[in-house]
Amino acid sequence: MQEQSQNILPADYWNHRWKTGETGWDIGNASSPLVRYCEQLADKNTSILIPGCGNAYEAEYLLGKGFTNITLLDISAVLVTDLTDRLQPYIGNGLTIICGDFFDHTDSYDLIVEQTFFCALYPAKRQAYANQMYQLLNPAGKLAGVLFDRNFPGGPPFGGNIVEYQLLFGPLFSIEKIELCYNSIPARSGSELFFILKKAK
Repeated sequence: MQEQSQNILPADYWNHRWKTGETGWDIGNASSPLVRYCEQLADKNTSILIPGCGNAYEAEYLLGKGFTNITLLDISAVLVTDLTDRLQPYIGNGLTIICGDFFDHTDSYDLIVEQTFFCALYPAKRQAYANQMYQLLNPAGKLAGVLFDRNFPGGPPFGGNIVEYQLLFGPLFSIEKIELCYNSIPARSGSELFFILKKAK
């Protein structure tokens, strides 16, 4: 696979993966670490973005708990069509679904949830990812989720480690937490980090 250092993988690539069912990242339910984190969110009006949302199980969980301001963003039109069908009752009733490029997105959020989006980007895009997250967050907004603590041959996914993440995010965010997940699914046990970053002033 030839690296396109200036771009995320093109929409056609992800459309093909969704059409053919090549979705090994999809665990079939909301991620346990994220469910545990979301259980602690008290304000149901918190504006939440989930970029590279995939099947958006976390969003479905939050909507079921009464959250009222969730935006899903994905570059794959194939996926977005499927999501629109599956989550139709929520659209305009707490949920917005957008087909688009994360790096072109403009809005502001209290919380951005990371779940297998970061690892789908070429490593050359990681600084741009950090910068864009900073821009999309409201003052004191948070970026929270799961990152891989391992490397992969080829990619995607593209892995990393805690030192890399601290160096990447430290200049822009206050790192409230970054630690090994204690509640990963068995297939990912020992290879995931849960993190919470707060937008620095």
